[in-house]
Amino acid sequence: MPSAVCVESSSCVRRQLSCPTGHPNCRRTIVLCRRLELFSQAIVGIDGSKFKAVNNRNRNFTATKVKRRLEESFNRYLGQLDTADHAEPALAKAKTEHLKEKIIKLREETARLQTVEEQRLQSPDQQVSLTDPDARAMATSGRGTGTVGYNVQTAVDSQHHLIVAHEVTNIGHDRGQLFNMAKQAREATGIKELKVVADRGYFKREEILACHKEGITTYLPKPMTSPNQAKGFYPRDAFRYLPESNEYSCPAGQRLLWRYETIEKGMKLHTYWSSACASCAMKEKCTTGKQRRIRRWEHEDVLESAQSRLDWNPEMMRLRRQTVEHPFGTLKAWMGATHFATKRFRNVSTEMSLHVLAYNLNRVIKILGVNALMRAARA
Repeated sequence: MPSAVCVESSSCVRRQLSCPTGHPNCRRTIVLCRRLELFSQAIVGIDGSKFKAVNNRNRNFTATKVKRRLEESFNRYLGQLDTADHAEPALAKAKTEHLKEKIIKLREETARLQTVEEQRLQSPDQQVSLTDPDARAMATSGRGTGTVGYNVQTAVDSQHHLIVAHEVTNIGHDRGQLFNMAKQAREATGIKELKVVADRGYFKREEILACHKEGITTYLPKPMTSPNQAKGFYPRDAFRYLPESNEYSCPAGQRLLWRYETIEKGMKLHTYWSSACASCAMKEKCTTGKQRRIRRWEHEDVLESAQSRLDWNPEMMRLRRQTVEHPFGTLKAWMGATHFATKRFRNVSTEMSLHVLAYNLNRVIKILGVNALMRAARA
């Protein structure tokens, strides 16, 4: 597996941070598994999961969190002062003296938060963690919940559930990880015609195109982000592209003609619409504008092929769940509720590599037995 440069400074956040997936023994184990032909199936599941860092949530600061803490502290003490003003004179005096001490502490806390705020503003992602500078606040699946930690990426073979590649990042989402993990998985397994399956969190058109160019076949669903269907309008999928004439056919049977092309965020987009929209009886189900416009990426055919593959093989998503969830569940059970025990990116990456090594060895022993593994290792 390829190695990458470790970056320990907190200034490196919000980039693809990675230490070598390759602790040397991890690499040797994968090479051994490859020699034993344990990667006979050319299907790999890719997934990411959030692991807690040593950094407590109270020791992580974002712009919203700093502002909220200051407001809560001031409002609490001002409320207590107001209560003291309405108390009996003797009691009010005692309460006021006590609150003055708290206000002094509040000023000290404010000064500390201002220092933290200065550090936060200097951070590229406007976030700072005090215990582990490389850890980041990340949303988790539970509504209104989150954790401060790392996003661990894995590529797992579908036959034996061996982790063929892994990487620790502090980026809270999985977009932009598909090609990187798929390429690592192919290099690790030696499978040229690799198939990878991932969830919709990995959907990014540039990533799918990169896999396509490298001959890696992808299976992943497209996120449902368009508001049209929620508004009662026809979804984009209701418009069929006609490659022979470079037009679209709409639900009313009209043709949407090519009009112009634009460049947005480095991508070439083509725009189509029909001149018949104004008089169409189905217009109220289609758009509130003058025309229903369809925009098409120049490599849209790659995305359409990926969607078609998944439509014809819906069982791939079930296979993904069966493949990637077991390793993450096992690793987190071994690591305990606190997950990582080390700080800083280099140390956390090494810790995860050792856990992956233990996991893979345990899997190989269950598959082959101890004696067979020892004989293969000596060979």
